[in-house]
Amino acid sequence: MMKQADALMASGVAEGVFPGGVLLVSKDSKQLFCKAYGQTDIFSKIPMSRETIFDLASLTKPLATTLAVMKLIKREKLFLEQNVSSILPEFGANSKNEITIRNLLFHNSGLPDYREYYKALRKLPEKKRITALRGYLVKEPLLYPIGKKTLYSDLGFMILGWIVETAAGRSLDRFTEEEIYAPLKLGSGSPERLFFVDLKQPEIEEAVFAATEVCPWRRILLKGEVHDDNAYMMGGVAGHAGLFGSAGAVFKLLSFIVDVFHGRAVDSDIFDKHLMRKFLRKDEYSGRTSGFDTPSLTGSSSGRFFSKKSVGHLGFTGTSFWIDLERSVIVILLTNRVHPSRQNNKIKVFRPKLHDSVMKNFL
Repeated sequence: MMKQADALMASGVAEGVFPGGVLLVSKDSKQLFCKAYGQTDIFSKIPMSRETIFDLASLTKPLATTLAVMKLIKREKLFLEQNVSSILPEFGANSKNEITIRNLLFHNSGLPDYREYYKALRKLPEKKRITALRGYLVKEPLLYPIGKKTLYSDLGFMILGWIVETAAGRSLDRFTEEEIYAPLKLGSGSPERLFFVDLKQPEIEEAVFAATEVCPWRRILLKGEVHDDNAYMMGGVAGHAGLFGSAGAVFKLLSFIVDVFHGRAVDSDIFDKHLMRKFLRKDEYSGRTSGFDTPSLTGSSSGRFFSKKSVGHLGFTGTSFWIDLERSVIVILLTNRVHPSRQNNKIKVFRPKLHDSVMKNFL
C-alpha cells in the first residue's frame, strides 16, 4: 500500500535528506505502516528502529504545552480569553497587558518569533538562567499590535510554559507526565513514553536516542539532550521545546486526540470533546488553531491532499505530524535531519512529496 512512500524514505536516506527516520501512517486509529530507515548516528552507525527516541523539538508546543493548557482550562484554572498579566503580573507593563492565552496559542500576540537568549544566559550560573530568561520575556518589545498579525513565536510558548507551571503549581514536565501521559500509559515505566529530559536530573535511558547536531558552542554530539539552545538554558524543560519520544508514542497520543475529537474516546476525564473541537477549530484570521498548525493554501509541508480539516506541526530537528480529521488519517515523520548539522534543509522539499505519496492511498 505504501510502496511509493517506502521508496521515498529510502531515497531520503540515500540522498542525504536525513541520516535516518521513522514513518508511521494510520487510519481510524489503526497503524497501517511503520518502518525505520537509515541510522540514528552517522558516527556509531547504530541502525534506526521503530523504538528510537527522537528530540521532538517544536512538537512540544502542541503535544505538551497546548494539551497542558487545555487540561487546566478543563479544570477551570485557566481560560482562553484570560489576560496573561492576570496570571503573571510582570506582563502588566511594556504594552503586554492585553495579551491573552488565546493570542499566545494563535501566535498573534505581537511577540518576535525567536531570540538568541542563550548567548547571554550561558554566561550566567545555572540557577540564575530561568529567572533571567523570564526577565527577557517580560521586557521583550512587541513587533506588532496584539492580535493584528500572525507570527509563529517560540517566545509565546515559553510564556505559556511559565503560565502552566504557575497555574498548576508544578513543573511542565511533571504536570504533563502526571495528568496526561501517565493516564494514557505514555508515562514513566511505559514501553512507549513521551518525556522531557531534565538536564538537572537526567534519567538513565535504556532506549536508543537519535543523534541531533554536533553543537558548535556546546562542542559535543547531542544525543538524549535537548537540541534547542534556549530550552537547554532552561534545563531541558520548556514550553516551546524539550519533549522526547518515539513514533509509536506520538501515534498513541495523536490517536487519542482524534478519538476525543470524534467522541470515540473511552476515558473522557483527560480531555473534553467540546474543548478539543474548540482548540482544533481553525481561526480564519490567524490561519491556525489553538497550538496546532493547519495546511497553508500553497507550499504546505503537508502536501496537496490533506483536507481543510487538518492539523499538524513541524519540529526543527526534522520531526512532524499531520492529522486529517475528516479522514481520520495520521502521518508521523520523525527524522534527525539536523545530524550532524542544522545547515541541511533538504527536508523542506522532501516533506510535501512524502505526504502526497501517502495521501494518494486514501483518495
